[in-house]
Amino acid sequence: MNTRDLAYIALFAAIVAALGIIPPIALPIGVPITAQAMGAMLAGSILGAKRGALSLVLFTVLVCIGLPLLSGGRGGLGVLASPTGGFFLSWIPVAFLIGFLTERAWGKLNFLNLFVFCVLGGVVLSYAIGTPWMAAVAGIGLDKALMAMAIYVPGDLLKAGVAAAVALTVKQSYPLITAR
Repeated sequence: MNTRDLAYIALFAAIVAALGIIPPIALPIGVPITAQAMGAMLAGSILGAKRGALSLVLFTVLVCIGLPLLSGGRGGLGVLASPTGGFFLSWIPVAFLIGFLTERAWGKLNFLNLFVFCVLGGVVLSYAIGTPWMAAVAGIGLDKALMAMAIYVPGDLLKAGVAAAVALTVKQSYPLITAR
């Protein structure tokens, strides 16, 4: 780790925080639609596995110590006891997985690869961690929680597309990942 790596990690933690300024779309099941999930996709696909995950670790620590960085001005350990807690915690492995896949495909990276990586991490992995958490906290069955998640899929696919397009543009203009 050098100073530049630390600066990128801090920068992407700040980007995820800035995405929280976009007002959330509240839904009755207690998990709002936010732009911040796209931050984990961007961190992984632009910084790679290690730095991307570390940027989300930094963001998570800042939220857990009480900074109101989550969409809607939320922060503190109470976030973990909410239906959104699992999705929030999933951002670390989401960034790592997307970064890992991006690093492995660096030489043949294109929009489709990046989109698939963002869907695998930002949708599949995030839902795999967040949905059971939401079901447990909300006191509903996993089947109902899975059905409730259907409303999020179109927006999350859109976020994956935007993240893939941005990451590809960054790769072409100012690559931050080196080939493995």
